[in-house]
Amino acid sequence: MSSAPEPEPRAPKPALVFDDPLDQQSSDDTDRGWGERTEGDSTADLRRFLDEKPPHHL
Repeated sequence: MSSAPEPEPRAPKPALVFDDPLDQQSSDDTDRGWGERTEGDSTADLRRFLDEKPPHHL
């Protein structure tokens, strides 16, 4: 009679972490924000604002 092969050891399951997720820094805190620019030129900001303003806001 043949014996059954021994099962392979399983990888341990990741542990559950019950820390407060708001205490951790997210990628939103570190990446460059949407629409943020590095130059601080207020003239360029005004030009961009006027260029992107919808026509009904003139």
